[in-house]
Amino acid sequence: MRLVPFGVSGSFPGPATPASSYLVHVSAAESAAAGHEARDWNVVLDLGNGAFGALQRHMDPMALDAVSISHLHPDHCADLAGLYVYLRYHPERGSLRDGGRGAPLPVYGPSTAERHVALSYGLSDGESMENDFDFRSWAEHELVEVGPLTIEPHRVFHPVETYGVRITGPSSSGGTTTLAYTGDTDACTSVVELARDVDLLLSEAAFLEGRDDVVERGIHLTGHRAGQVATDAGARRLLLTHLPVWNDPADTLAEARGSYAGPVEVAEQGKTYEL
Repeated sequence: MRLVPFGVSGSFPGPATPASSYLVHVSAAESAAAGHEARDWNVVLDLGNGAFGALQRHMDPMALDAVSISHLHPDHCADLAGLYVYLRYHPERGSLRDGGRGAPLPVYGPSTAERHVALSYGLSDGESMENDFDFRSWAEHELVEVGPLTIEPHRVFHPVETYGVRITGPSSSGGTTTLAYTGDTDACTSVVELARDVDLLLSEAAFLEGRDDVVERGIHLTGHRAGQVATDAGARRLLLTHLPVWNDPADTLAEARGSYAGPVEVAEQGKTYEL
């Protein structure tokens, strides 16, 4: 299993990277070794502003097996509209023509995701995306199986309905491995449980200690608080993401290193992280 960030910018796209989006990929060989269908499996975690363009540089959108949406702020879901256009109107493979996907793409997300995405695209009441997207609402701790991947949603601490996800799948070195992605959250018991003993914690870290203390709690983690979550949870590696353009990554990294003694780095768009 491997993680490839398509977008790592916090709150909106930056000049060098789109907003939040991350591919979880399992190869055909890994899938077969785990007793599942011998083919590549692809799940995208969030699809924020600009991320669909980056996704197309890395993979065929028709090869997606599922999309996981943490919450409905645009920096995490806005490019579902572009994906919908691709799946529906592609001149050779779109659902309006022969040779489409054959079944709607599963989209897991908050309870209001289906209507929210339809409205963001401009569909009127009574119109839906059901021929292209199969919207499925998260239920906390209810496991979702996507081929060799098992996804467990955890409700986290953010102003809107938000879920972090814990993903278990085949390791690239044999056996199984675990990844936790926080979505957007502040420190809370739930995010620690989400990250408990994971091999890699992909954590947002949008705020800085001191500078952002004027903002009410329940919005974002700092590098320090992300590091503390990793320490409290016993996470084996920490990967920081969702930094807005006005943050110096070195500051966020230094905060995290002050509260977490394990391996830690700032996520890079397009880099492959093996699990």
